This record gives sequence, C-alpha cells and structure tokens, in this order.
Amino acid sequence: MTRGTTAHGKRNSKTHIVCRRCGDHSYHIRKKRCAKCGYGATSRIRGYGWRKGR
Repeated sequence: MTRGTTAHGKRNSKTHIVCRRCGDHSYHIRKKRCAKCGYGATSRIRGYGWRKGR
C-alpha cells in the first residue's frame, strides 16, 4: 500500500493558468472560466453577497 509521494508523480496536467482579467492563477483551461472573477462566463465581475468586500 503505497500512497503518499508515489501519487504525486501523476500530477502533471495543468488545470489553472493566470487569468487575463484579474491576474490571478484561477483561469480553468478546460472550462475556459476564471474561478475568481468569472471571466469567460460573464462580463460582470463574479461576487457574492456574503463576501464582505462586495
């Protein structure tokens, strides 16, 4: 039963890259959507009412 470090060798595909709009490393390549600002899905900046900053 080897888990630990041997499983880390399979982590070689990128899911997120730097977003053009917000500059955060949250743009999902396959979904073509930023997890932080919502770029690619909507023209409005993503935000929620429960978040203090918005």
